[in-house]
Amino acid sequence: MSWFFTNLIGTFLLPPLNLLLIAALGLWLWHSRPLIARILMTTAFGLLWLLSTPYFAETLLHGLEGKPFVNDTRRPQADAIVVLGGGTYFHAPEYGGDTTNKDTLERLRYAAKLYRETLKPILVTGGAPLGNSTSEAEQMKQVLEHEFNVPVQWSEGASDNTLENARLCRQVLQRVGITRIYLVTHASHMPRAVQAFQAAGFQVVPAPTGYTTRYRTDLLAFVPNAYALRDSRIFLHELIGMLWYQLKS
Repeated sequence: MSWFFTNLIGTFLLPPLNLLLIAALGLWLWHSRPLIARILMTTAFGLLWLLSTPYFAETLLHGLEGKPFVNDTRRPQADAIVVLGGGTYFHAPEYGGDTTNKDTLERLRYAAKLYRETLKPILVTGGAPLGNSTSEAEQMKQVLEHEFNVPVQWSEGASDNTLENARLCRQVLQRVGITRIYLVTHASHMPRAVQAFQAAGFQVVPAPTGYTTRYRTDLLAFVPNAYALRDSRIFLHELIGMLWYQLKS
């Protein structure tokens, strides 16, 4: 299934569209089935409120991310560092074209730190699912080498999703006999990424970054906002992705 149709289906399964569809169905049934209509409308409103509440959304992500940990790089546990692309900043005016977005930059920053501590070679992976001229892998390579002064040993720019990241990285690293890898991605994405890379035949040492943190819990943690709804969407996207992987295996 193509990247476009996968994401189109995901849009219908994830907030806010799934909640809007429930509410729309309630409105449509308002006169013919008033009880069912009220239940649907109340459900849509309640879930929207709950999923938009920072404390609830962050609790969901904490459960997905697990207990934070940092790898002991004094004892290298893998032979290469694999960094997953996290998206593109399209037509960036200040950079004169496409470059890595902020999510990818978070991963690259941690990969650079990991490289300096272990000196293990880096593989960057990510394609161009929207058909733009430069792959995420190429953008990542440029940023690592030109801005972080960190060399990139391999670049895989044909993959459009995490499953393809794993399969094509396996092809690259199998040629040089590497199966043990540090896997760099966001903490919320790590469970699904580990699932995919282990299925591809890797021994994975998770190297997560971008944990969900909060300075303190105050009244604002219980006031709904759009950022919390985005966090809930991330959680549900990862959960659906892991369930899909299990169905395909």
